[in-house]
Amino acid sequence: MLGIENLPKLAGPFLKTERKGPAAMIQQFEQDHGGGMAKDLAKNRRVVMPSWTEHEEIKELQKSYSRNKVRTTKYTFLSFIPKNLFEQLHRFANLYFIFLAALNFVPIVNAFQPEISIIPIVFVMSITAVKDLWEDQRRRKSDQKVNNRLCDVYDRKQKRYVERRWAEVCVGDLVRLCCNEIIPADMVLLHSSDPNGVCHIETANLDGETNLKQRQVVRDLPQGSEFVPENYSSHIECENPNNDLRRFRGFMEHPGKVRVGLHSENLLLRSCTVRNTETVIGIVVYAGHETKAMQNNSGPRYKRSKLERRLNMDVLWCVILLLLMCLIAAVGHGFWLSGLQNPIYMIPDDTHPALAAFYMFWTMIIVLQVLIPISLYVSIEIVKLGQIYFIQNDLDLYNPVLDTGVQCRALNITEDLGQIQFLFSDKTGTLTENRMLFRRCTVAGTEYPHHENGPFTSKHTPLILWECAVVPDPQLQAKLNTLSSAMRSPPRQQAAEISHILDFFLALTVCNTVVVSSPTQPRHVSPTTPSGTPSYTPSTPVTPALSSGAWSEDVDDIQKAKVNSADESESDDEDEAEELLYEAESPDEAALVQAAKAYGCTLLGRSPEQVLVVVPGTGPLSIPLLHVLPFHSARKRMSVVVRHPLTGEVVVYTKGADNVIMELAEADGNLGRRIVMERTQRNLDQYAREGLRTLCVAKKVLEEQEYEAWLKRHEYAETSIENREELLLESAERLETNLTLLGATGIVDRLQEEVPETIEALQEAGIKVWVLTGDKQETAINIAFACKLLRPTDHILMANCDSKETCEARLHELQHEIRQVTKEGVSEDDSSDCVLVIDGRTLDYTLQKELQGSFLELTCCCRSVICCRSTPLQKSQVVRLVRDKLKVMTLAIGDGANDVSMIQMADVGIGISGQEGMQAVMSSDFAISRFKFLRKLILVHGHWCYTRLANMILYFFYKNVMYVNLLFWYQFFCGFSGSTMTNSWVLIFFNLLFTSVPPIIYGVLDKDVSGETLLDLPDLYKSGQNSQAYLPSTFWMNILDAFYQSLVCFFIPYFAYTGSDIGVFSFGSPINGSALLIILLHQLIESRTVTWIHTAILLFSALFYYAFVLLFSLTCVTCNSPTNPLGIETKMMSDPLYYLVCGLTTVLALLPRYYTLEQCHRRLSAQDYSTSLRQWKENKAAQRLSSRHVPQNLSVNADMPHLTDCIAEAGAVLS
Repeated sequence: MLGIENLPKLAGPFLKTERKGPAAMIQQFEQDHGGGMAKDLAKNRRVVMPSWTEHEEIKELQKSYSRNKVRTTKYTFLSFIPKNLFEQLHRFANLYFIFLAALNFVPIVNAFQPEISIIPIVFVMSITAVKDLWEDQRRRKSDQKVNNRLCDVYDRKQKRYVERRWAEVCVGDLVRLCCNEIIPADMVLLHSSDPNGVCHIETANLDGETNLKQRQVVRDLPQGSEFVPENYSSHIECENPNNDLRRFRGFMEHPGKVRVGLHSENLLLRSCTVRNTETVIGIVVYAGHETKAMQNNSGPRYKRSKLERRLNMDVLWCVILLLLMCLIAAVGHGFWLSGLQNPIYMIPDDTHPALAAFYMFWTMIIVLQVLIPISLYVSIEIVKLGQIYFIQNDLDLYNPVLDTGVQCRALNITEDLGQIQFLFSDKTGTLTENRMLFRRCTVAGTEYPHHENGPFTSKHTPLILWECAVVPDPQLQAKLNTLSSAMRSPPRQQAAEISHILDFFLALTVCNTVVVSSPTQPRHVSPTTPSGTPSYTPSTPVTPALSSGAWSEDVDDIQKAKVNSADESESDDEDEAEELLYEAESPDEAALVQAAKAYGCTLLGRSPEQVLVVVPGTGPLSIPLLHVLPFHSARKRMSVVVRHPLTGEVVVYTKGADNVIMELAEADGNLGRRIVMERTQRNLDQYAREGLRTLCVAKKVLEEQEYEAWLKRHEYAETSIENREELLLESAERLETNLTLLGATGIVDRLQEEVPETIEALQEAGIKVWVLTGDKQETAINIAFACKLLRPTDHILMANCDSKETCEARLHELQHEIRQVTKEGVSEDDSSDCVLVIDGRTLDYTLQKELQGSFLELTCCCRSVICCRSTPLQKSQVVRLVRDKLKVMTLAIGDGANDVSMIQMADVGIGISGQEGMQAVMSSDFAISRFKFLRKLILVHGHWCYTRLANMILYFFYKNVMYVNLLFWYQFFCGFSGSTMTNSWVLIFFNLLFTSVPPIIYGVLDKDVSGETLLDLPDLYKSGQNSQAYLPSTFWMNILDAFYQSLVCFFIPYFAYTGSDIGVFSFGSPINGSALLIILLHQLIESRTVTWIHTAILLFSALFYYAFVLLFSLTCVTCNSPTNPLGIETKMMSDPLYYLVCGLTTVLALLPRYYTLEQCHRRLSAQDYSTSLRQWKENKAAQRLSSRHVPQNLSVNADMPHLTDCIAEAGAVLS
């Protein structure tokens, strides 16, 4: 905690008593630092004045700021070729093939025509360059469209606003915007047509949130019907550009040397849209790439998948294999030359055999270069794009209500979806609807159960009715009705209780940031009177200070006010209130405001200075709003400071997490307060056991002197730039002490549909599901039972510790208890019956280095873990700990801003586009709209993507090794001279063109198992977790198979044509034809799905090859110098022996693989496997149920769907 005595030092030099204007400040800065003012000042903070300022230093400084023109393209006309080449050269495979192409230009080591050797690398790099150019052109068109938008900018020379392109806007310009216009740059709001200085913006273009955000004009600026730019002479100092959308620190200094703090509420962000406000005027502080929108524009996310890391390792094995083959050829060539004695068929030279062997080593690298699959990386990118296309167009993953499907934001980790081992999930909004309904409450220690709310929370209730359905509790309504009676007053003994009730509902009404609107009116605002007093004044004077509550001595006044109220105005207000629409950033706030409205405490409007409400028994009351202390994850609460409309007292209303508020509430030896707190705590525990979300409400009455002292320090914090968050946090905590507890609420959050089935399927698939939530333990456990994360027969291990030593002892104790349970021999799987439930404080201890090992050891023995009261930081720390220490594939899913760090930390991050905006979606790799879609995304698409890509990569290695070995075997019969039995064109195009398209189709469309089977049998997913499709043994088996097939493909034609007079290229013709058929039919055997597309592509590849070689044989005379392939293919294909050799070679080469696969299919067919697996699951479930005693029942929330089905009994609790 920061000490208040350190506040001036932390706030910085700008908080000194002596305040200087911008020119004097700059001059002093230059004197202190010896010149270089503009550069140094820009380094620390930003100074903004109107663009027509006379200060030369400020002018020069503002010219150095970024202009508003944006460019998201990577290339220009001149830089495209060199920059794209530079980027592509970062890929090792490209460097390798460029080196080989250059090596082939060296005469002493070249293997064939140098021009031909550059074709593969030029072809692959050209395709990549065209793809990059197309993507860049799309970005360029988008940039032009944005930069050419028009807006009104004030021109001092013309004394009016003129239209300018967005690209021409600069820092310091005054920009005028109208309703529904998009904001061109980050601007500080100087004027609004709203009389209260309020502007509303929609941030959907920025963060996806469609609810309106309220922004307000900087304090102390004159507000009138018109804003005169010439009269604006203030200057702004603010922080340098950053990407924090929710933070803006700075101050505005007016000519009278008065400084006013600037906050995010004063900043209009680029790309947002002005709503419900006719005109706004702002001064640009950040432009172009310095705006927060552009600072957050990081583009698609790129990660390295686990399969890609494995691929890189196998590429290195291929390099080693290539070097070994080249070394054998070089050594063989040296020995062959040494054994020759002046042969008549060789031109004599003086090259030593050892040197010739060295040259031959490099020649063989050129000849065997296709062993490294140059087209593999491009093929992988194409296959992943195809996989993403089918994922995004899966109708089963489409949500018609939101009109959204799956968004794939990370383009290169689709296969990781098929290898997930740990899943970390948020609760609220991820497992639940995040559509809250006020269910129960307790006020002043009295519980009001609201039994009538139960029918509205059924599973089949429409969401709109479900959100708004609040039926008042009869007992509570009756107490409030005493205020509505004009003829009688409540007894004096009930006055204190009614005072608590009114304060409770008033706190629910005003302690929020809800924006009020209606279908017929854009927004309601609080009308102000000339004197600034409340618009409604009671007929009887009120007491300034009240002992038992702000309302306790004013019940009679309210009764009199009710008599004096006009019936017509009441009916008008009621009609208006019924039409009000509440737009809240949090569903909890909307639910609480709706509940207060059901009891007659209606929020009518809001402005920065006041809130307009209706209280039972009165007309509209205008409550002065002094301060709003927004919700903070560290404080876990929010507060508002208001001036009470009847007593004139300064009152703090606070609502927040129950454990935090209960600690801040003080009984002060008051027996009545202590009883209220004890009863409230009991009610809170009951709410949590029923699965309700709980909040506590409290208040504090401030003396004027106390408020003035706090306000003075708070203003220091508001005007600071450095350490502003810390200072504001300390200021809020200093105010929120010694609170008086008013009551608590219980809110029900309906479980999303098919969540229990999804979690059950994921667990059957071998995925360990952890829930990380900020809710109470009882609430989390109840929801866990409802969604089948916990089973009735599970042992629940509780870990709630107050110290590190206690935590360490508790971890060892729980490990011992698990061992005891295991020794009972109740279950076959020792990890299937224990679930760990741990709170946030204990989690802090376990995340320390000394206890991490014990914690992970314990969790590995548990089927699931539930972390309660966890902060966003703890969530990310847990994910990182499991990912790094256990070396497992992790997935995190959430829907809110508090889940962003967890999502980014996991190997795969999934965001849910729910009720809390789009922050989680923007930070994720994949985005879905419902949790149930995770089932098919992982179990089906994840399995398919992994198996397809793994098999395609193995196939690429196989076909390259198989074809290269044909060239290698030939070296044993040509003196290891580097000669080939085929022409160089076929050699280059064989793997590049003739056999490259089929594996791409295979990688996009093949289905080893149908989607229905994968959903019915989640256990099939475990093959991906264990990387069974791409094991080191699988890789080497494919390499050995390639060696075998190459031996058959080479030596059958060799023996068939032994003793004949055919030439070298004639000998190579049946070898190439057989190799093509073997490679294509090999893929057909491996394919589990054969469609007309597969068949067409295979036929096209074969016909393309034969069309090419026939055309080459008929037309080529000198295109393969010094040899002449003219007429070779036509002659060979006219011989029946050619077809006999090709057919026999193909059959013998593929026979072992075909036989092996046939045996596997006979051993266990898919239907047999399905039947046996179902039988195994039924036996296992029956054994588990028969071996357990039925434990004691657990009280659960009757509002939860599926709850009665999944919670018949609760598990034993090891506490």
